[in-house]
Formats: sequence, C-alpha cells, structure tokens
Amino acid sequence: MKFKALMLGAVASFAFAPAAFAQRGADGHVNVIYWQAPSILNPYLSGGTKDLEASSLIIEPLGRYDQTGALVPYLATEIPTVANGGVSADLKTITWKLKPGLLWADGTPLTSADVVFTAEYCMHPEGGCAQAAKFEGVDKVEAIDPTTVKVTFKEAKPNPYGPFMGAQAPIIQKAQFAECLGAKAPECTTANFGPIGTGPFKVTEFRPNDVISLEANPNFRDPAKPAFATMTLKGGGDAAAAGRSVLETGEFDLAWNLQLAPDVLANMAKGGKGEARSGFGSLVERIMVNQYSADPSLPEGERSTAKHPHPFLSDVNVRKALSLAIDRPLLVEVGYGQAGRPTCDLVPAPAIYVSGRTECQTQDLAAANKLLDDAGYVRGADGVRAKGDVRLKILFQTSTNAVRQDFQALIKQWWEEIGFEVELRNVSASVFFGGDPGSPDTFQKFYADVQMYANNFDGTDPEAYMAAQTCDKIPRPESQWQGENIARICIPEYDALVAELGKTGDINARAEIVKKLNNMITNDSHMIIPLVDRGRVTGVAKTLGGFTLNTWDSELWNAADWYRIK
Repeated sequence: MKFKALMLGAVASFAFAPAAFAQRGADGHVNVIYWQAPSILNPYLSGGTKDLEASSLIIEPLGRYDQTGALVPYLATEIPTVANGGVSADLKTITWKLKPGLLWADGTPLTSADVVFTAEYCMHPEGGCAQAAKFEGVDKVEAIDPTTVKVTFKEAKPNPYGPFMGAQAPIIQKAQFAECLGAKAPECTTANFGPIGTGPFKVTEFRPNDVISLEANPNFRDPAKPAFATMTLKGGGDAAAAGRSVLETGEFDLAWNLQLAPDVLANMAKGGKGEARSGFGSLVERIMVNQYSADPSLPEGERSTAKHPHPFLSDVNVRKALSLAIDRPLLVEVGYGQAGRPTCDLVPAPAIYVSGRTECQTQDLAAANKLLDDAGYVRGADGVRAKGDVRLKILFQTSTNAVRQDFQALIKQWWEEIGFEVELRNVSASVFFGGDPGSPDTFQKFYADVQMYANNFDGTDPEAYMAAQTCDKIPRPESQWQGENIARICIPEYDALVAELGKTGDINARAEIVKKLNNMITNDSHMIIPLVDRGRVTGVAKTLGGFTLNTWDSELWNAADWYRIK
C-alpha cells in the first residue's frame, strides 16, 4: 500500500460536536490549570508543550489531527489530497484553500499572505525556529490568490502535511509579526505574549509563568461559539495541587498533565468533583544525553556547543551502561501504573512504526559494570570511576515534579552502583520548558550532562519528529538557542536517512526507515534513552461538557466546543 493511496481516502470528515449552546459566551467563565505555566504564546519560539497548547487557544493551523489521529480542516476548506486535486500527482506540491471570510480577532481578514509569511518566519535562516522540522524539504510557499496557498517541495513529498498542520505549526498574522523576522523574533515581546489569532479566544492579559486571561474572540468563524465568554488559564504550582483543584475541590474545570502516582490520582477522584481521563499517543519520558560539554568553566557562548565534545558521554559504552542500569518496569510501577508502559523506543505509536526492541527493559547492572571496566573506567577509592583525569561525574537535571524527582532518586542510585557520581538538579517547569534565550535553565540550552523530560509528535506520522534530530536542528547561540535536536546528535547517515524518508511513498518502507532512525539514536547509540511510554492524564470537571481528550494534537484543540453542563 502506498502513502499516496492513504492520501486518497484516509482523511476523516469532520463535524463539530453537537452544540449544547446557542449563543456565544452564554456559559460564563471556565477555569483551566496548567501547572507547568506558559512562558510565551508563540510556539515557533518554544518547544515546550505548555506554551504550544496555550497558544492553540488563540492561533490555529490550516488543519489539525482529531482524537483518532485523522486529519481535519480548521482554517482550510478541506484537507488537500491527490484525489481532490490538492496534492499534485508527482507529490511535489500541496495547495491549501482558506475558508472564505476568515477574520483575525482584530477584525482584519486572514489571507494567503499570512500563511506565506508564517513560512518565511519559521524558515528564516537567523530565526532559530523551534518547529523548523515542520518545514523540512520545503522549497517555496506562494500565494496563488488571496485564499489559495501553494507549498512546493524540493523533491516528491509523500507526506506533505508538515507545514501548517497541527498545533505546532499555526498561522501567525503578518501585520503583527512583520518586524519580527530572524534574530529579531525573540525581541517582539508584545506579539509573542499576545498574538492576534483566529481561535475561539483572544488574550486580554498575559503574565508569563503565571496566568493568562482570555475572552471569546468576537470574530470567531462560528457565531455561536465558544460557549464560554471568558477563560482563565492558571499556571504554576504542581501536578498534585492541579489535580486536587479539579477532582476534589472543583475550583478548576480542567487540569492538564496530571503526572501523579496512580494511588494519588485514585484518592483524589474520591472527591467526586471530576474524573481523570487518559489515553496513549506518542508521549515518551526519556533521558537526553548531551553530546557536548556543559562544563560551567567554559565561556558562556561555548557551553553545550560543538566546540567542546563531551569528555565521556561521547563514548557509546558509557551511554549504554547508563541505559542498562535503569529498571524501567519499576519506574512505571512507581510513577504511572496503568498510565505507563516501559519502552526502548522514542516512537511508541502507531504500531507500524514501532521497532519492538525490548532489551533495555531488563535491568543489567553486571553488564553495565563490565562495559565500563572494558572501556577503561576504573573505580577510585570513593567508588567513582575515572579514566585518566576524566571522572564520571554527571549533572542530571529535569523539571520540578514529584514523579520526576522520584525517578531522579532511583536512577541516581542505580548509576552510583555502577560507578558514577551523580548530582541532581530540578528546575521550575515554566522556566525549563520556556525557551527564553537569556535563561541558563532551559532544556534547549542544556547546561547539564543529562536531562529528563517527555515530548511527542502531533498526528500519526513521525517524519517531522525524526527530522528534528538532524545536525542542523541543534540549538546554538546563533539560533537564539532554539532547535529541536536537544541531545546535540549529529550523524550524517541519520540525516541521509531522514532525507530518504521524506521522499519514500510506500507506507511499509516508510515504517522500516522510521524504525532504523529510531534505533540509530536510541537502542544502538543510546544518545536518547527512552524510559516510559506515557499516557496523557487530564482532570476534567463533571460540569465541563464537550472536552475530547486528544493525544495527537493540542489537548485544547476543541475548546470552541466546550460548554457548561447544568
């Protein structure tokens, strides 16, 4: 079966949920809590899920992925396919048609010029776009007429749904961001904190790392939506407090990412105010292994850059030993229960793309010790290994969260058993995932030896996700520390295979390439160490109607359909 054939008939028809309201704003106020507080409302300048999802209430893509992973139109009239003529027969172009009469929240028309500008913004060579992989292989984007946009790829692109598809690639307003191209992008605070959008809500006040106040967009394309006149998206705190605020006290209507031990969730649910809903997608908790040195004695512009390869984590035997020492089933039991599964893969779904290798799921401390012995790392009197003057001392950082701190403690213990000295550090999630180029504490800057977090890809095709690990996506000072290749992986063979994936049409052949790419950076090289295939867990108030959990796009993807159950 060809990927081209999928484009002929696999696009879902899409209808909004039956309206439970007839007038915009009739249901008053809705409260949402993201304990990882949003820091910016421009997903092109942040790889943090919290920022991407908050932004999705305001700015929208041409199409999204629904709760089944199917492609559905939002700002576009339909999803382009070969069958409807939107994708060319040679697979080199995709043409999008905008819905007629679309308005920005300020009342001005959205046109193809805004779409073209969005591509220019992200593809600017000095911009450091956090979503650059979405535009992999794009040659040019042009406006055919005010409502028609044509994307041309450098080669045949069997999966042309990277640009403008999903919450990671929304359309931004040209008029607002015109002076924010390239290196100027991070300086446009007003635009980045208050983008003018087409979504169901618009920003009235944004306090970074704290709270967002929103009101219904008066120019939203459906005059009866959203049902809520206003929304507060509160950030900060921790997952436990967020869970209690929905499940026990009813103070909030929706709590995102309840990364809590299963017994804790079960006790909260007894409060009777809400329920925890979960679903598996492509979210993987992993450890990123820095291929560059983050030694604080290095000059500021040289830490975590190619000028200084890591003194021992550049050794595959050391990385493999770190992976072998971890008891993944125990991590799942402690942290997630039924909402987690041990994994050796960065791509845990859909099934056709999963490599299925399981060797990492068995902890083997003896094998880890032997690897380090054979590699010449000798234990000192304090039990810590060294080779010459290179001591196996690791700074292990992650975001502040009870489950992650539990994981850190366990992993520290296992790594010390095989001869590492381990220092633990945790950073407020709002800062860690914030993307501020001036902060030393972001996961993109990676001023540590290893770090742990989770992310995922939108939709059901991992091509852009794989492309995120190519050499050109490494964050660096010249890109304002933006870029998706957090571990600083640079394997020419990997880059070549990504290019091959981009022009491969047969779905089974694509799956084999994805498996090879996955294994190159995980099971074979251990530059990324997957831990847990995580289900998303969201707390939903019993009085909130219309919410549909979506593990393939933003969880706030259908906020326009929410309503109050009375």
